[in-house]
Amino acid sequence: MTMAEPLVFLPGMMCDARLFEPQLTALSRERPVMVAPVSGGERIEEIASGLLDALPRKFALAGLSMGGIVAMEILRRAPDRVARIALMDTNPLAETPQSASAYEPLLIKARAGRLDEALRDMMRPDYLAPGPGRMEVMNRFLGMAADHGPEVFTRQVRALQRRRDQQPTLRRCKVPALVLCGAHDGLTPPKRHSFMAELIPYAGLAIIDEAGHLPTLENPEAVTGALRGWLAQPFVLQ
Repeated sequence: MTMAEPLVFLPGMMCDARLFEPQLTALSRERPVMVAPVSGGERIEEIASGLLDALPRKFALAGLSMGGIVAMEILRRAPDRVARIALMDTNPLAETPQSASAYEPLLIKARAGRLDEALRDMMRPDYLAPGPGRMEVMNRFLGMAADHGPEVFTRQVRALQRRRDQQPTLRRCKVPALVLCGAHDGLTPPKRHSFMAELIPYAGLAIIDEAGHLPTLENPEAVTGALRGWLAQPFVLQ
């Protein structure tokens, strides 16, 4: 039996491997799995280029939120190296001038020593599914974010502000693709993911119940199941 291609997870803004802890535990028994940081530059292109220098020759790629944005840029730059792609709770569109400028007050707060306030403005509780687990997931996010600090926050915001439109990249995608989103995602809603799935030839769409913008932590079993189905898809798309 040949070894399955390695799976590379790319976390969301101000997140790390803890975002994918349930999936790492489940999937690492079946294949090589790694998490790569998305903090190595002030442009999405720079982050993607740095990762391509460090990643295996060929890999399955799964990115959530900002990680999904970096994943699309990796696919654009090196389509021959991406064996399959999963885009979770993310956005293929560029920022508008208005939405890019909306980040500026957050940067001012972060630089003034009010990172926690900036993070709470950026990642609101109603972006997550309602219910008793919401604040626990929110606190896990804030814990990861605090460990990264204001410099990483500033770099990542700058990269997001200047990102390109990846719709052409999705239209050219030739590998098994999964588009996944929490049903209650208030930041990158399910409707946008339906639109993304329609752009990609033969993409699967998974809307995860009882989850919002961080479904890997909110409903981990459902996400792991969807990822397993995607990883089992044959390479040849009919």
